[in-house]
Amino acid sequence: MVQKQEKAVLPRLVIAATQSGSGKTTIVTGLLAALRARGLVVQSFKVGPDYIDPGYHALASGRPAHNLDTWLTPAELVPALFAAEAAGADLAVIEGVMGLYDGGRQGVSSTAAIAKLLDAPVLLVIDAKSMGASAAAIAQGFRDYDPEVKLAGVILNRLGSDTHEAMIREAMAAIGIEVYGALRRDDALRMPERHLGLLPVQENEERQVVQAMGQAIGRQLDIAAIRRLAQQAAPLAVPGLTAADAPEKRCRIGVARDEAFSFYYPTSLQVLERLGAELVPFSPLHDTALPAVDGLLLGGGFPEMFAPQLAANKGMRLAIRQQAEAGMPIYAECGGYMYLFAELQDFAGDCYPMAGVFSGRAVMTKKLQMVGYVTAEQKCDTILGEKGMTLKGHEFHFSLEQENGELERPFAFTKLRNGAVYAAGQQAGQALGSYLHLHFAGCPAAAASFVRRCEKWHAR
Repeated sequence: MVQKQEKAVLPRLVIAATQSGSGKTTIVTGLLAALRARGLVVQSFKVGPDYIDPGYHALASGRPAHNLDTWLTPAELVPALFAAEAAGADLAVIEGVMGLYDGGRQGVSSTAAIAKLLDAPVLLVIDAKSMGASAAAIAQGFRDYDPEVKLAGVILNRLGSDTHEAMIREAMAAIGIEVYGALRRDDALRMPERHLGLLPVQENEERQVVQAMGQAIGRQLDIAAIRRLAQQAAPLAVPGLTAADAPEKRCRIGVARDEAFSFYYPTSLQVLERLGAELVPFSPLHDTALPAVDGLLLGGGFPEMFAPQLAANKGMRLAIRQQAEAGMPIYAECGGYMYLFAELQDFAGDCYPMAGVFSGRAVMTKKLQMVGYVTAEQKCDTILGEKGMTLKGHEFHFSLEQENGELERPFAFTKLRNGAVYAAGQQAGQALGSYLHLHFAGCPAAAASFVRRCEKWHAR
C-alpha cells in the first residue's frame, strides 16, 4: 500500500471526565443511541485498553467500537486508524479514560493526549452531586491546565434539582464555559458491574436500558449544539492508504468467542485478516468440538464466572489439549491463559479442571493483582517471534498463578509505572499464554509471525 498525506473531514468530539465513575460510559452510550435515533451514522471510540465499554457503544450505535491507545499502538498511527474507522460516519464520538489528564506514566495514552493528537474538541463530564459553584472552579482548572486541549464545555451529571442546575450554570457562565447538557440523578440508568468494571454486553440482557439512556440523553443534552461542535473540528491530516487487494487465505484461526471470552480489539483482529488469516469463531462454553482450523486465539474475558460450565465441557477441553500436544499454534491472553491452566479456582475457593495445556492453577483473589501498561521482552523464541523481541501490552487481572515447580518463563515483563521486572507467561510446544493483552496493530511483526506459524501448521 502506498501512503499519501490527506486531509479528512471527520466531525468528532471527545467526552472526557474529571475522574473515573463520573458517568462517561452512560452518557456516551446514551448519546450514541440518541444520535442514531435521529438517523445519523455514528462511530464510537474508547481511549485506552478497554474491552467492555466498547460493547455498550456498539449496542447503541449499531457499529463496532474501536480503541485508541498510544502505548498499544504507535502515536503516529492513531490518526490513520481513527480516520479509517470513522470514514463514512456522520459523527465520531470518543469516550475518554479515567480523568481527562490520566493515563500511563507521564500521561501516556491519556484522553488529553488523544484529543490533541486528533485535534478534537472536548466536553468534560462533571459529577455535580453534592457540589455547587465549585463545579465551575473544577472546570476552569481543567481548561487552564493544558491550553492545547480544546475544552469546549461541560456536561453536568447527577444534578438534584432545577435550582441546583441553575446555580452551576450561572457559575459556568461567569467564567465563559458553555454547558452542553445537565442530567438528573437516575439510578435506573446505572449499568450492572462486576470486579473488572461493567458487566459485558454478552451477558447483559437488559438491552432496553440502552434505549432508555438514549431517550434520557436526548432530552437532557443539547444534541444540536453537540453536533455543531463536532462539525467545527478542523480537517484531520492523516496518511491516506491506497486500497489493497484482498489477501489470499493462508490459514484458518479459531477465535474463542462467547460469554466467557469476549476481550478482542476489532482492529487487532483485522490485522490478522489482512495477513491472510480466516478467523473462525468457536465457543469453549457451548461447542463440544473445535472447528477445522490451523491455530487458536483465546482472548480475555471472565472464565472465572463460567468455571463450572467450562469444566463440564470435557470434549472441548480435551480437544484443545490434544491440539496443543500435537503442536498446533495457540496464543492465549489473560482469561484465555487462565482457561489453559490445569485448574481454575473461583472466588468461592472451588476448583475446576481446565484445558491442562499449561501447568499450575489460576486462583481468583479479592485484590486486584495488576493493572497497567507493561513491556514484554521475549526470553526465548515463540510463535510471536524470536528471542529478544519486545512487545507493548497491558495487564488487568484479579487472579494469580500457583505453579507446580520451577518454570522457564517466555517473557520478562516491565511495569511502565514503576519499572518493576518479573518473569511471566508459559509456553508448551507452540502454545503461548500470559496475562498480557496485545493490540496487533501495534506489533504487526508478532501478528505476522503467528499467522506464518499457523500457515506452516496448515501445510504440515
